[in-house]
Amino acid sequence: MKSRRCHRNQLLFTFLLFFSQKTELLTAEAFTGTYGINYGRIADNIPSPDEVATLLRAAKIRNVRIYDADHSVLEAFSGTGLQLVVGLPNGYLKDMSANASQAMSWVEENVQAFLPKTSICGIAVGNEVLGGGDNELWEALLGAVKNVYKAINKLGLADSVQITTSHSQAVFANSYPPSSCIFEENVAQYMKPLLEFFSQIGSPFCLNAYPFLAYTYNPENIDINYALFEKTNGIYDMKTDLHYDNMLDAQIDAAYAALEDAGFKKMEVIVTETGWASRGDDNEAAATVNNARTYNYNLRKRLAKKKGTPLRPKMVVKAYIFAVFNENLKPGPTSERNFGLFKPDGSISYDIGFHGLKSSSADSSLLSLKAVQARGLSKSYILILTISAAASFLFLKQ
Repeated sequence: MKSRRCHRNQLLFTFLLFFSQKTELLTAEAFTGTYGINYGRIADNIPSPDEVATLLRAAKIRNVRIYDADHSVLEAFSGTGLQLVVGLPNGYLKDMSANASQAMSWVEENVQAFLPKTSICGIAVGNEVLGGGDNELWEALLGAVKNVYKAINKLGLADSVQITTSHSQAVFANSYPPSSCIFEENVAQYMKPLLEFFSQIGSPFCLNAYPFLAYTYNPENIDINYALFEKTNGIYDMKTDLHYDNMLDAQIDAAYAALEDAGFKKMEVIVTETGWASRGDDNEAAATVNNARTYNYNLRKRLAKKKGTPLRPKMVVKAYIFAVFNENLKPGPTSERNFGLFKPDGSISYDIGFHGLKSSSADSSLLSLKAVQARGLSKSYILILTISAAASFLFLKQ
């Protein structure tokens, strides 16, 4: 009898050890699942941050990126369970690169002060800097990244807050076919040391990838069905002997090819922006509600499959959609103001399976796993409940 009790205790210890390790891994994740969204706010007609937090939870969108660290948003997201990546705008990069104390102050005021109630899981240092028009920012980017990382490391946050920066496709010299992609020669001298640092701290390569833009710039040579995830002949990459049935996968694999060429074969690619405009100028004929619905519906289905790309089949594709709302104050072509999945009143722009801000039926009295997640509790907490239940069961059996 004693040996049987001892054996059960050993089983319990092994069980608890396994799940404690699993819990620790989950709390350090910067991206839950495969689907996220960008919450841009260059508009004067969108809901308050509190309403947006309610909207995103109703839509069950867990991963959210903002382009600054606005305190009204950080406070509104407190206690919601939403996983938030905050942005350090490009205008801060030169100061952050030159002055480590400023980076520390920024992190203390805009990240540490809101943890743990607001689940800030990442800091995006700048956006589309390399390949852009300001070469001084190119030179400042790595220094800013390093100083922000030093700050979170000194504050003991490096295991839970991931440092990244997002790149446009302007950093690539060529992306067709995907296997031919390399970094632009003038970008490479800045990109390689940045990638080296990200490799050391375990950060992914973040890519803003828009089949909409690629098609808009070259409609004569691109099948729109290929851009929209619809049925198509696709393309064949002779070098890798791989077939692509949609453009987003090809754009991601082009990034993987460039990374491999630069010596970073193991680095993960995460799509930090992708979407399709529902309205555009005369030269943006593909910007229609129907095309936007088709792209975002098919993208959502593709991400739900939790599969990789032809070149990296084991690297599950993760993507943040652009964007929550149409942003009526954004400059540029009409399409720039019409990427939103939701209208300013919180209703859906078009149906891809979300319900927006609508009253739901009465909750069940039973707290199911789905209900727990909808209330914003973390996976780690759910695991703790599971552990407790299992532990009680094993002890009762003794």
